[in-house]
Amino acid sequence: QVQLAESGGGSVRPGGSLTLSCAASGRSFNYAMGWFRQVSGKEREFVAVVNWSGHSTYYGDSAKGRFTISRDNAKNTMYLQMNNLKPEDTGVYYCASGGSSTTDFVGRPYDRMDYWGKGTVVTVSS
Repeated sequence: QVQLAESGGGSVRPGGSLTLSCAASGRSFNYAMGWFRQVSGKEREFVAVVNWSGHSTYYGDSAKGRFTISRDNAKNTMYLQMNNLKPEDTGVYYCASGGSSTTDFVGRPYDRMDYWGKGTVVTVSS
């Protein structure tokens, strides 16, 4: 069974940057991985996904132009570089895995993802 662990959350001022990490263990690192977030008052929202090889990515509208997803399979780790953070980015960010391609991941309802991390909190405020 794959186990996922997020890290890198914290507090930052508007316009600042933060990098989240998701470390995987338990089996080979050959699946699509992505990020969701839970913002207060809203349903869980898709943020970004990267396919098993790291060569294909896809972003939700809220992340386009500001966030960059990547992975280092040699380290079994996925990253989310977040730039120009806004107060509305505040929330709990969850790492998830499912399928192998970005299409597999995005087309899968979030409650059908294979594995989830416990989440890491991001707070953007003055």
